[in-house]
Amino acid sequence: MVRNSDEAGDYTYPGYVVCGVDEAGRGPLAGAVFAAAVILDPAYPIDGLRDSKKLSEAKRDQLAILIKKHALAWCIAESSEGEIDQINILQATMLAMQRAVSGLTVTPTMALIDGNRCPVLPMASEAIVKGDDKVAAISAASILAKTARDAALMQLHAIYPEYAFDRHKGYPTALHLARLREHGVSPVHRKSYAPVRLLLPVTDKVSN
Repeated sequence: MVRNSDEAGDYTYPGYVVCGVDEAGRGPLAGAVFAAAVILDPAYPIDGLRDSKKLSEAKRDQLAILIKKHALAWCIAESSEGEIDQINILQATMLAMQRAVSGLTVTPTMALIDGNRCPVLPMASEAIVKGDDKVAAISAASILAKTARDAALMQLHAIYPEYAFDRHKGYPTALHLARLREHGVSPVHRKSYAPVRLLLPVTDKVSN
C-alpha cells in the first residue's frame, strides 16, 4: 500500500508494533547506501523529529543520540557500492532496508517505509510518500541513516582525502566531479553511475 504525500490521515496503528524505515545515499557517486529501522518507545517521546534533510548537522547528531538511547529498538544497515553496481541502486536500497528491519532486536508487526514502494518484508508494510516529515518513527530512521552515512563518508575522506568526501559526502557536486576527473575513479566509487562510468577504461565499465 502507498499513501501519497497529499493524503491526510491518522498515522497511528493501534495494536501494531511499528517500525519506521528510511534510507540515505541513493544519489551520491561513492560509498554505500544506508538504511535504518526504528521502533520508538511511546513512553519516551523525542521532540524535534523530522526529515533529516531539514535539520542541521548538529541537530541530527543530537537527535541520533536520543534515538539510540530511548528507542525500543533500532538498526542501521547498508548495501555496498559493489552491490549497488551489481543489482542497481533501487534494489540495493531495498536490500539495505530489509537488513535494517531484520536486525531489530524487537520484531515489528508493521513497517512504515518512506517513499513510494516497500521492500519485501515478513510483516505488513506501508509506503508513505514524504513520510520522513509525517511519521516520527520514519523521521528517526531518516536521522540515523543520514548520520551513519555521513560518518562513513568522513572515514572514506581519511582514506581518500584527494576526493574531498568531507565536503560533498559523495554527491555529484562540481568539486567532486573535478576531483574525479583529476584523480580518476577510486575503489569506493559507484561504477554504474554515469559520471563515474564515463571515466573508466572500457574493460572496467559496468552496465546498468
